[in-house]
Amino acid sequence: MKRRAHAFFATIAVAAAIAITGAQAAEVPGVTDTEIRVGSFGPLTGPVYIYGKLTMNGVEVYFNELNKKGGVHGRKLVLVREDDLCKPEGGIAAVKKLAYEHKVFAIIGGGCSNATLAARPEIEKAGVPFHVFAAVADGIVDPPASNIYTTQITASVESRAQIQWALDHGAKTLAIVAQHDAWGRSRYEPMLEDFKQRGIKVVADEEVTVDQNDGTAQALRLKAAGADAIMLLGYPKAAAVLIRDSIKIGYKPLWVGQTAIQDLPALQNLIGIGGALSDFVSITTIPGHPDNPQYADWRTRLKDTFPNDDLSVFNLMGVAAAEVFAKVLDAAGKDLTREKFLEAYNTIDNYKSSVYPGPITCKGTHKCNQSPAFVKLENNNVVFAG
Repeated sequence: MKRRAHAFFATIAVAAAIAITGAQAAEVPGVTDTEIRVGSFGPLTGPVYIYGKLTMNGVEVYFNELNKKGGVHGRKLVLVREDDLCKPEGGIAAVKKLAYEHKVFAIIGGGCSNATLAARPEIEKAGVPFHVFAAVADGIVDPPASNIYTTQITASVESRAQIQWALDHGAKTLAIVAQHDAWGRSRYEPMLEDFKQRGIKVVADEEVTVDQNDGTAQALRLKAAGADAIMLLGYPKAAAVLIRDSIKIGYKPLWVGQTAIQDLPALQNLIGIGGALSDFVSITTIPGHPDNPQYADWRTRLKDTFPNDDLSVFNLMGVAAAEVFAKVLDAAGKDLTREKFLEAYNTIDNYKSSVYPGPITCKGTHKCNQSPAFVKLENNNVVFAG
């Protein structure tokens, strides 16, 4: 009888433990015994879809590879996407849907700074962990929010690096060409401050717009000012139009770009003039292109999963961000909660990513990536420039 009683109570205890564990899992948004639901937002359509759709495709391909190996602590990762159209109101709406309708565990996303900056208050209010994969504005993570981290290089880091590159490569007269929207100002203002601290006066300061169709007027003024290096703070169309129209008037300065225009083959195609990028370098998050040999495995996986993608460095940015995101998930342990996940970012210290060019450190900072690299186009191939 005693043995039966012990067996009975042991069975009850095990059942209770299982019930408690199941209840705890159910209480964590987006987490079940078999899956973790992860949200993403960014532009899935429109002229800058590469910042969202292609980056998300990279995330999904990494998740797929992880899921083939059993996921993270036995849970498969499921990606839920929302289109923010690269607009502030779109970012807010996307985050609300992910947090309150889809009830995701965390978000890995943020393709455009304008949309992501606008969404930050809602992200903080919802308490959903947010890992930024593409947007660069410092204001997304500064001042720090307990639930927001980024593995993208931030705008202020990029702006300083652009100036330093030009100076290191012999430029004497520098100019700025920038969009003056929220995204552009997140780069423009720290760049002006850096010029001031260096005691350098720019010879020209021109504005461009996202949908600009003609850059002749700006090109003529830059040429007249004698600028031998241009710090280019624009989206692809604005950058392409300005470079194209500068070439047409015989003006060929050193162009120093940033991560919004790091897809050099795509930029070359937009310009439509052979050799247009012979005097162009850009900061990049990833020092290469999916066509480069070191990314052959990822290229194959991306093409197998998304055969219609015109592959881009933004696909690789998604892979890279997802790799770190998964590393944090693993460090958080099997008994997953949002709190444990956010605490686990502090375990990421000098992490050697297989895709990012430099070490990733989230310990003691929410800006985990401090390693900009530069690329250029040689014989239609993207090559590491420094």
